[in-house]
Amino acid sequence: MLKIGIVGLPNVGKSTLFNALTKAAVPAENYPFCTIDPSVGVVGVPDDRLTSLAQLSGSEKIIPAAIEFVDIAGLVKGASEGEGLGNQFLSHIREVDAILHMVRFFEDPDVIHVHGEIDPVRDIEVINLELILADQQSVSGRRERLVRDVKAGNKDALAEEAILAKIEQALISGNLARSVELTPEEFKRIKSLNLLTLKPMLFSFNGKAGGHNLSEMNDGRAQAAYDMVSALGSSYVEVDARTEHELNDVASEDKDMFRSELGVQVDGLDALIRGAYETLGLITFFTTGPKECRAWTITRGASAPEAGAAIHNDFKDKFIRAEVIGWDTLLKNGSWSSARDKGDVRTEGKTYIVKDGDVMVFLHS
Repeated sequence: MLKIGIVGLPNVGKSTLFNALTKAAVPAENYPFCTIDPSVGVVGVPDDRLTSLAQLSGSEKIIPAAIEFVDIAGLVKGASEGEGLGNQFLSHIREVDAILHMVRFFEDPDVIHVHGEIDPVRDIEVINLELILADQQSVSGRRERLVRDVKAGNKDALAEEAILAKIEQALISGNLARSVELTPEEFKRIKSLNLLTLKPMLFSFNGKAGGHNLSEMNDGRAQAAYDMVSALGSSYVEVDARTEHELNDVASEDKDMFRSELGVQVDGLDALIRGAYETLGLITFFTTGPKECRAWTITRGASAPEAGAAIHNDFKDKFIRAEVIGWDTLLKNGSWSSARDKGDVRTEGKTYIVKDGDVMVFLHS
């Protein structure tokens, strides 16, 4: 299951967003759409395609793809040195697949900012610096432990030391570890370190309905933040966390009307989840039938056997072939049998690269 840690300065809307996400229930018996503990929640990925396929198949159960969100307590300057229990909270981020960096993007004198004035670029720099400093500690500690093996000429130790030296130099220069170009083999060698700044990062700019949003003020602060995110090789979504939280209690068919009245243009949670998928290079395929209709998350570019492994390891190791059809083509046909009769169901082998929205049946030995 995809795991994302929400980070940011104190009082920028992290917990509000977390509460909005974990209360945005999607029907599924297999996932608890509530917090597992006060800071962890499992969220179903909204997907209209899944609902349509379930209706077509008359499925008893609908199981969406799921993301686990971890609400990391607010980081402050000095967190990497233990300030504000920083080390404890930074350790929680190490286990996530990606980081969602929440940044305040509105002016409101009634909502206190830890640094007084609203400056997204400074806020991003503060958090990134703490992540960089924490990674410096991890890298230097690992290099110290490698000294004996490096002196002995151990091949693996020498290879790892060379990679860590490159990364440490980048960190000392104030750059994220992601700025260092690594081959898949090099990345594999240091993966166990779980470096924070090596993780994909998505930025969430938190606005406020009726507030003075930076995206509307045209004073340069919003553009400076957009430019910084682009320079970091990341992407961003704009979310109104409080509005999304309040909309949890509104019927689905009425949400668009309420958003319109509040001047909120997009469904922030959907945009955020789509942004997370794009940041991590993920796509969705489906399995559907009378018992259940289910969405599965895989990496873009995965082969059919690799997609099968998302269901069960045997599906990869004992893969023979897969029957495949696009979700929209299946819906147009009205049934799997009709689609097969018309020749729209394809038989694909081990080299087939799965596409987003494929509906698949795996055959294995």
